Amino acid sequence: MVLTSCAVAVTVGVLVHRATEQRLFAEGEGSALHELETVVEEYRRGEDVFRERGVVAGEEVPPELLSRVERARGAAATWYDTDRRHGPWMWAGQSVGGQVLAVEIELGSDQRNLAALDRTTIKVSAATLGVITPLSLVLTELLSRRLRRVARTARRIADGELDARTGTGGRRGDEVTEIAGAVDSMAQSLQQRLIDEQRFTADVAHELRTPLMGLVTSTELLAEGPATELVRDRVRVLRGLVEDLLEISRLDAGAEAADERIVPVGSVVEESVTRTGLPTRTVIVHDQRVPTDPRRLDRIITNLVLNAHRHGREPVEVRVDGTSVTVRDHGPGFPDSLLANGPQRFRTGVAERGHGHGLGLTIALGQARVIGAALHFSNAEDGGAIAVLRLPDQAPPTL
Repeated sequence: MVLTSCAVAVTVGVLVHRATEQRLFAEGEGSALHELETVVEEYRRGEDVFRERGVVAGEEVPPELLSRVERARGAAATWYDTDRRHGPWMWAGQSVGGQVLAVEIELGSDQRNLAALDRTTIKVSAATLGVITPLSLVLTELLSRRLRRVARTARRIADGELDARTGTGGRRGDEVTEIAGAVDSMAQSLQQRLIDEQRFTADVAHELRTPLMGLVTSTELLAEGPATELVRDRVRVLRGLVEDLLEISRLDAGAEAADERIVPVGSVVEESVTRTGLPTRTVIVHDQRVPTDPRRLDRIITNLVLNAHRHGREPVEVRVDGTSVTVRDHGPGFPDSLLANGPQRFRTGVAERGHGHGLGLTIALGQARVIGAALHFSNAEDGGAIAVLRLPDQAPPTL
C-alpha cells in the first residue's frame, strides 16, 4: 500500500508538471506569434519597428530560428531557446520582403512559477505520505497478524491437532474472517469424520471379537488334516487383524499409557528380533539404558521387522546406537505417499491391495507416540526402506 501511494504521488506530480509545462509553452508560443503578427503589420506600413518594438533582424537573428524561417517559406516559425541566461525565451520569426523579422518573449517567470509548483507538489505529497505511510503500516500489520494466526492454525490442523481453531474475530463480510471461518469449519468436519471413523473401527473390532473367539474354539475341535490347518491359519490371521483393530482404537482414543522401566535398548531390540523368527541381522553399536515401556518397544520393533520382510527384500538389518534404532531392508522402498503423509491404515503397498502401508506401521507410529519416541520413514539412496526410531533420554510425561 505504501509503495502504491508513493507511485501514485510521483505519477500525479509528473503529470501535473508536464501538463503545466505544455500549457506555459503553448501560451508563450501564442504570445510570440501574436507579437510577430503585430510587428509584421507595422513593418509593412513603414513604421520603425526595430527601435520601437525591439525587433531583431539580420545577423542578430539566431541561426536556428533563421533555419526554421527558411523552411517555413514565408510563414511564421517559432523556436524555444533554453541556452541564453535569464531565460528561457520563445522566439518567433518570419521573412517579409527578403528581410527576416524576429521577436522574443521571456519565459523565465513562467519557469520559476513551474518550479514553485513542483516544490509545492513535493511538499504536499511528502506530507500526505507522512500520514498515509504509518496508517498503512498499522493496517497492514493488523491484517498480516490475523492472516498469520489463520496460517498457524492451518499448520496445527495439518499436523493432526484437529481441535485447533483460529479464534479470529472481525466484521461480517471481512475476507480474513471468512477464511478463518472456512478453516474452522474444515477442522470441525475433519475432526468429526475422524471421530466417526475411530468409533466405527472400535465398534467393528469389539463386535467381531466374540464370534471370533467362538470360531477359534471350534477350529480346535476339528479333526487334524490339511484342510483343518488351513482353516486354523486363516482364523489366526483374522484374530490378528481384530486385535490390531482393537489396538488402533485404543491408540486413537488416547487410552494407552506407557509403563516405563529402565531397560537396555539393545537387549530389548535383540529379543524382539529373535522372537519374529525371521532372518534379520542385528548390530548393536551402543547399548544404552533408557526409561521406556519394553512391551511397547517390542511391539514397535516387531512390526517394523515384519513390515520390512513382508514388503521389502532381504537382507533386513536392525542397528541400535544408543537411543536410536534403525530398521532397513533392500526392497523398492516406501511409496511417496507414505513419505509425504505417513502410514495409512488398510493399505499394504502391494499391487493387489493399493499403495501405502497397513496396520503394522500405523500401530508402530501410535505406540511410538505413547512412549514419547519419534518414528521417521525414508528411502536409502542405493535402494531400500529405512525406519528410524529415536527414543527419549527421559520418561515421557504421563498422559
